[in-house]
Amino acid sequence: QVQLVESGGGLVQAGGSLRLSCAASGRTFSGYHMGWFRQAPGKEREFVARITGSSSSIFYTDSVKGRFTISRDIAKNTVYLQMNSLKPEDTAVYYCAASRNLPSTRYWDYAYWGQGTQVTVSS
Repeated sequence: QVQLVESGGGLVQAGGSLRLSCAASGRTFSGYHMGWFRQAPGKEREFVARITGSSSSIFYTDSVKGRFTISRDIAKNTVYLQMNSLKPEDTAVYYCAASRNLPSTRYWDYAYWGQGTQVTVSS
């Protein structure tokens, strides 16, 4: 089992940057595929990015390609989401999630979730 704690959210102007962090407990962090999802008010939770346990495969949703970068530091048990060129439509609660089974883009494939961190982008 793994516990996840996100941090790094906040209020930023359009065009600005934020880096989200997700700290994981447990000694087998490298065995989990990690994902970032987001949920805006009144909308479904949507996939943002995911990275495999070995960091060998990374995938992004089209709307963030070229602007967001997912990475992980095994030694620190932490996964990051660097967000550049932020847009108002990126405003949402961002969640990190962990899966032992699949490096998926579907939220229901992830068994472990953090509490979320709010990102607000003003125009």
